[in-house]
Amino acid sequence: MVDFTRRQVLSQSVAAALGASVIGVSSGEEVEESDTPGAPSVKGELKRLSTTAFGAEVTGPFVFEDGSLLYSLQHPEGENPEPFGRAAVGYFSGFQFTFNGSNDDFQEVGVPDTEEKQRQVRSATGDYEILVQGREPINGGEERLGVTQTPDGTDVTPENFAGAKGGVGAGPDCNQFVPTNDEGTEGYLFTNWENVPGCISRVPLSQDENGEWSADTENAMNVVNTEAFRELGGTRTNCYGDLSPWETMISAEENYAHARVHRTATVGDIVEAGTGVGLLGGCQFWNRPNPAGIVDAINTYAENGDISEAWTPQGAWSQIGNEGLAYYLGAEPSDNEDGENTTTPIDDVYPNPYRFGYFVDIRKPAAETPNPIKYWVMGRAAYEAPDIQGDRKTVYMCSDGDSKGIYKFVADEPIDSYENTDDIAGTLYAPKITNDTASVAESDSRNSPAQTPLEVEWLELGHATNGEVESWIADYDEVTQADYLEAHAETDWQEDTSAAIKEADLEVLKNGNQNYITNEEIVEWATQYEQNGPDGVDEDLRRVPFLETRAAAKEIGASIEFNKAEGVDTMDNSQPGDFIYFGISEFNDGLADDEGDIQMDRVDGGVVYRAELESDYNVSTLEPVITGPDFTDSPEDADDALRNIDNVYTMRDGRVLCCEDGFGGPTRSYPNDGLYVYQPNVIVSAGSAAVGGGSTGSVPLTASSLPAGFSGARLTVSVSNPDIASITGVSFPDSLGLTEQSVSDDGATATIRVADVDTNVQSGGMDVPLATLDVRADSGGTTDLTVSVEQMDDESGTAIEAETRNGLIVGGPDTIIGDAAPTDPDGDGHFEDLNGNGRLDYEDVQVLFENMDSDSVRLNVGAYDFNENGQIDFADVTELYEEVN
Repeated sequence: MVDFTRRQVLSQSVAAALGASVIGVSSGEEVEESDTPGAPSVKGELKRLSTTAFGAEVTGPFVFEDGSLLYSLQHPEGENPEPFGRAAVGYFSGFQFTFNGSNDDFQEVGVPDTEEKQRQVRSATGDYEILVQGREPINGGEERLGVTQTPDGTDVTPENFAGAKGGVGAGPDCNQFVPTNDEGTEGYLFTNWENVPGCISRVPLSQDENGEWSADTENAMNVVNTEAFRELGGTRTNCYGDLSPWETMISAEENYAHARVHRTATVGDIVEAGTGVGLLGGCQFWNRPNPAGIVDAINTYAENGDISEAWTPQGAWSQIGNEGLAYYLGAEPSDNEDGENTTTPIDDVYPNPYRFGYFVDIRKPAAETPNPIKYWVMGRAAYEAPDIQGDRKTVYMCSDGDSKGIYKFVADEPIDSYENTDDIAGTLYAPKITNDTASVAESDSRNSPAQTPLEVEWLELGHATNGEVESWIADYDEVTQADYLEAHAETDWQEDTSAAIKEADLEVLKNGNQNYITNEEIVEWATQYEQNGPDGVDEDLRRVPFLETRAAAKEIGASIEFNKAEGVDTMDNSQPGDFIYFGISEFNDGLADDEGDIQMDRVDGGVVYRAELESDYNVSTLEPVITGPDFTDSPEDADDALRNIDNVYTMRDGRVLCCEDGFGGPTRSYPNDGLYVYQPNVIVSAGSAAVGGGSTGSVPLTASSLPAGFSGARLTVSVSNPDIASITGVSFPDSLGLTEQSVSDDGATATIRVADVDTNVQSGGMDVPLATLDVRADSGGTTDLTVSVEQMDDESGTAIEAETRNGLIVGGPDTIIGDAAPTDPDGDGHFEDLNGNGRLDYEDVQVLFENMDSDSVRLNVGAYDFNENGQIDFADVTELYEEVN
């Protein structure tokens, strides 16, 4: 968030509103004369549903089963008129989404062009009704909403404890509703409160017969104020989250304090330089007495010549609150002077840094005391958001902040199938961007992020169980502030605390904090990783990528360059072929510098990427679909563009709620953040199939959705190599009244015309069938099935702007054993049935293992590349074995 004062922003925005037109470009229209081509632009339609009150972000959107919408009013300015001057969670009374895929179900709200409009939550379709507000009494008056307490019930606030972080109860973020009845009209609303110590509240909600929601604050609770949470170490900066497929709240810990190195630096840089000056991140001062004081101390050391330069270590500001966490856990408060924190070390109870930066799953959400678990095995970061896929094993994760990452975790089995959560096992991955077009190093000029997809490979960091990682973390549970002084200073801190702190600081600045994982351990892990792979490192080094995820990923060359990765989401129960969306709030710094795998034009307004889930829930291409303003244009040009994406929320009809986190920044005639709804373009897709030699198979041709209905279309489908496969015929669903098709003599092209004369194809459907292609495999190999949309109209006759997705035909491979040809029993485009007996069984795994080098396999990569890495290898055998089991 850009740091603008209230007066500056108001004067600028009101002047712009009064002195110039506030009619911006139509939603999604590309602005001309932009320094970065395509900034701002959108592939589809973007429509503003709401603007929030002055000073507040739009966070925590949630859509109920009936289409009702709520979101959080996060940290609004206190001078806003009531009720918009306090943090709150509210819903839009009188409005429900219709889930037909069209943005026609709501009116767009205009820009807030007066101070009165800027100081309230606005929508043109419903009234924002407050359900709960931060710091209000709950639980019979025993607690305040969003406020964490010590074990004896004292609020952890600066008023009560020096060293505690302010802003308590002002930052509601993620909201997830867990229903307790079949109708979905009663249940619990779980809300994250973004602070240190972190807080998660649970509030009973109910809906009356008129569709209005109400909250029961008397029976609400802050679930973190329980012994179950303290046993985990508590939580920190609870930001966004997810509703799990097993209907529990997943809360993400946005642990900015975890940064071990500064921005683009690596641990290897520090070891090579022989000093951490200018390179260390703030986490190295986690257990320093008064950790937030390190910035002033560094400036003093530089002025006195003790170090060569001054800098502000990344994440140093986020060390504020560490001592508040200690008091939450039961530490005895150290002395303070007039409410100011001192450097008297806490030496009894102190938080373990490796216990923060994870996902908290609140199991048994309706129990009197919910049962929290942390997914230690998913790595440690400044996690803004997770997204669990429909296989219940694959998780995509975004880490917020400068030069951070997106990560992937894949469990061995469905996560909720483990009886003991300590046994959850899986593999942690970091991304590697591989396409040359993403880097200026391969071209004379930088490419625009609006026009450049990112090709992704996933680097395996390590494999472990949840219990293993927690046991590694527990090794650091007893470390206190006194240990910082005793490990790094020869001076007795009890005799001269100031001298001991300076001596310890200078030692840590040079060689790092020896109380935790050392720089040398991380470099040694990376060395062994490069030599032996992720499974070939020493046992005592296996902890490194799980506890120091960002530093480890950087050390092996992962693309940890994303700036403010703040959102990731798919539709609930996502399936292969569905889209997953990643929100990058700012495309700058590590993404637009002269280093690394990504070196493109700068777009300070951010980018939303879309990726298609592959058959194994992997994603390999991030496609830009929304690009924000680059902050060089006149304000009115960006009035209707998405600026600084935060949360993304994919509804069940494929539309995406896009929240803004850019309050007070440049490039607009008004300062307020807004909630937008993204309606994707219609996508016409050809399916894929594996067809045995001389045999015929079928391939569906579908439209992703038709939100404005459908009157007709003219399409062409072509086979890129008709020697491998050919089109032999076309059939149509009964719902289409008039149809016509012609296939070329060589089977290379089919021309299709359809008309919905009886209006049977209704708006709102997903994966609408248009035709079925009959294809014949004439030889072994693969060929593309290319779709071209020549004309496509909605019910009113308006042209539909459609994108296309091509299919793939895998032509019949030769027999491997015996006379029976391999088959594709599940229709996913791979020949799992290698022995040709019509089913997948263990013998198929054995056949592949014994015949990997045979021509019948090597010449048909597409048929047997089960892990989809473009080659035949032992991983394909492993993948097929896992399918059998």
